[in-house]
Amino acid sequence: MSRTSESVQLWPAAGAAEGNLSSLWNGLVQHPWRLLALLCLSQIVCWTFMPALVNVGPPRDVVEGFMWGREWVLLTYKHPQLPCWLLEISHLVTGSFRWPQYMLSQLMVSTTFVLVYLLARDIMGPTRAIAAVLLMPSIYFFGWPTPQFNHDYAQMPFWAGISWLLWRAARDGRPGWWLALGLVSGLGLYAKFSTALLLAFGGVWLLYDTRARSRLATPWPWIGLAVFLGVVAPLAVELVRLDFLPFTYAAHRNAWVIANRARLYYIGVQLAGLSAFPVVLALSGLTRRRAEPVQQPTLLVPERPAVVYLAWMGLGPALLIMVASLFTGTGEAWGATMYNLVGALAVALLGQRLGPTELRRLTVLALLCVVGVSSAYAATRWTGCNVLGRPQPMCWPARSISQTAEAIWHETVPGPLGIVGGEDGVAQLAGLEAAGQPSIFTNLDRRLAPWITDQRLRDQGMLLVWPTGWKLTPVQQAWIAGLPVKTALFDWSLKRRPIEISFAVVPPGRTSFPGDPPGPPDPE
Repeated sequence: MSRTSESVQLWPAAGAAEGNLSSLWNGLVQHPWRLLALLCLSQIVCWTFMPALVNVGPPRDVVEGFMWGREWVLLTYKHPQLPCWLLEISHLVTGSFRWPQYMLSQLMVSTTFVLVYLLARDIMGPTRAIAAVLLMPSIYFFGWPTPQFNHDYAQMPFWAGISWLLWRAARDGRPGWWLALGLVSGLGLYAKFSTALLLAFGGVWLLYDTRARSRLATPWPWIGLAVFLGVVAPLAVELVRLDFLPFTYAAHRNAWVIANRARLYYIGVQLAGLSAFPVVLALSGLTRRRAEPVQQPTLLVPERPAVVYLAWMGLGPALLIMVASLFTGTGEAWGATMYNLVGALAVALLGQRLGPTELRRLTVLALLCVVGVSSAYAATRWTGCNVLGRPQPMCWPARSISQTAEAIWHETVPGPLGIVGGEDGVAQLAGLEAAGQPSIFTNLDRRLAPWITDQRLRDQGMLLVWPTGWKLTPVQQAWIAGLPVKTALFDWSLKRRPIEISFAVVPPGRTSFPGDPPGPPDPE
């Protein structure tokens, strides 16, 4: 075959491929929920696979969540326990500690995407709604930190859901929306108490907006409030029973932040986390002025009250916490859930510039953010452990530590390992994958671990675990005094020497125990 005849046959194939791509894109644009599904699928696959590929052990908050989840308590000294229940369920369903927590976190993020889409669709139609969601992967808090599933990410869909349900309830007025709002608002507090901040902003808006305020003359908002109070009542009772320990912990945490962080640290972290957002806006073309607004039937122009709502619910809590951080300690991740509506607000203000070209660019940029940042995460984590030798929690070989802990325990005690304690970080790793599913004796303090009783300690004993060379507290020294200590080495890096961990067995039958230390452990 001649070169000419070969090229003649290739051109139609290339044209057909281009036509197929164009047809695929048109289908996505005409049905924005398909584009939403593509984004969510990409988020779940990339951010589940990449961390599971490189992380030898789970992030610290995840290990703690697994250990607390197996206790099935409503509340610990830190937070409500819905996220920990979800982690425990993920393990019971899959039998793995390796990857389910990453998928769980991405299911939370993807659910947030869907709920933001539903709110934005109600306000400005499906096309602008999907554009709002496509902006979200450019925000740091929807990418890099998400492998560490914790209370911040567990409450993320609740914040988006409350914002959507409040808008629908106020605009529609039907009973179902108010009942759903009460239920979701109550469950949100089981994820994290800071959900109350969004509820407060929602309450203020309810009184401010004329149409929303008129709904208060009907019984349904009050029935929704009753549902909310019924859902949170067990949590309130448990909070009183624990003598408000989570609030004590929050005050302790704030004091630590004030002592160890610069005054503008929190604001700097938030601005850095949002820094890619205006870049993506500019690259998409949404910041460029058009001679005439785009005219499409599916592009609804949001009314002023809707824009006010998005600004109030989407930026109000975040700005308030930024201001508060100047006067009190604020954890850098606490704002992670407060930027759900930033993309929706941007599109509400700039949506008249959204055309097919801008939407195509947003789609490409969103997928690049998901694939690129997750790949960068994997490369950075692997390099940090194996090349730079930084002892991050994800580098520690959790399974090997658990297996060694059990082996040392069974050298002295024939029964199952039921309790681990010592230095919380490595003690949790020692108990994480142990066959007996041991409980963590947090900080060796019965107030912080009420599931540990003197009777359990007498019946089951305990394995004490700490990094060799760790400066032990007086209480830890009191527990270890007189016990034989064994050490073991664990490889964690291709470049650095193995880590050394010490173990001491407190056998069953011990009748006296050291007292509890004052206050919660340091948050870092």
